[in-house]
Amino acid sequence: MLPAAHSNRGATLFLIPNLLGEAPVDSSLPPLVSRVVRELKYFLVEEEKSARRIIKLLAPDIQIRELRLGVLNEHTKPSELAALMSPLAQGVNMGIISEAGCPAVADPGSDAVRRAHQLGVKVVPLVGPCSMILALMASGLNGQCWRFRGYLPVENPAREREIKRLDQEARSSGETQIFMDTPYRSHRLYGEIVSMCHPETLLCVAQGVTTPSELIRTSSIEEWRHEPLPPAKIPTLFLLGR
Repeated sequence: MLPAAHSNRGATLFLIPNLLGEAPVDSSLPPLVSRVVRELKYFLVEEEKSARRIIKLLAPDIQIRELRLGVLNEHTKPSELAALMSPLAQGVNMGIISEAGCPAVADPGSDAVRRAHQLGVKVVPLVGPCSMILALMASGLNGQCWRFRGYLPVENPAREREIKRLDQEARSSGETQIFMDTPYRSHRLYGEIVSMCHPETLLCVAQGVTTPSELIRTSSIEEWRHEPLPPAKIPTLFLLGR
C-alpha cells in the first residue's frame, strides 16, 4: 500500500531513487521503493530503456507495456511539463526516476517537483543512494559545511581556473568542495587536480560508490602524487578539503 497522500488533489509525486551502478537492488534500495513502483502507472524518466530496466528489477511482475513513461531530461522545456504531469493534476499518483541516485539532486526533476508544489499535491522523497552524500560520509572531510559544484568547465583556461579556485576555497574556508566529470574524463580531471592543487590539500576520490568496484580514499595531494589513481572509466566524485 502506498503512503497516504494528504494534498488538495489527493495525488502524490514520488521521487524514486535508482541504483548508482551495477549492484543488487536490495543493497541500496529499501523494500518501500519496490512497493511504490508496483502501484504506479505513470512515470517521468530520463531515459526510457534504463527506466524500464530498473522498474523491472524493482517489480519483476509488473507489465511494462501498461505503464506510461514521459521523458524528463535536460532537454525538456518548462512549457512541456504541464502535459507530462497531467495525470498528477487529475489526481493520479506519479513517480520520477533519474538515471542514477536520487531525482532532482544533481539530476533532472526539480522543475517537476516545483510544478507539483504549484499543483498543491504531496511530494514524497523515497530513501535511496546519493553519491555525493555517501562520498562525503566516507571522506573524513568537513560534513558540516560543504558545497556540490557539479561538472567543471570542459575547456581550459576556465577549467584550470576553477580547479585552482576550488582548491583555494577548500583551504581557506574549510568548506568541502565536491565536483565531478563524465566517466571518460575523470582520469584527466584527477591528473589536473593532483598537478594544480596545493600539496597539503586533502583529496578524496570516490569511484563506483555502492558498486563492487567501489574505491573511496582520502589522502593529501602530495600523497596522491606518489601513488597515482589507476585509470577507470566509472562514475567518480572528487572532494577537496583540509
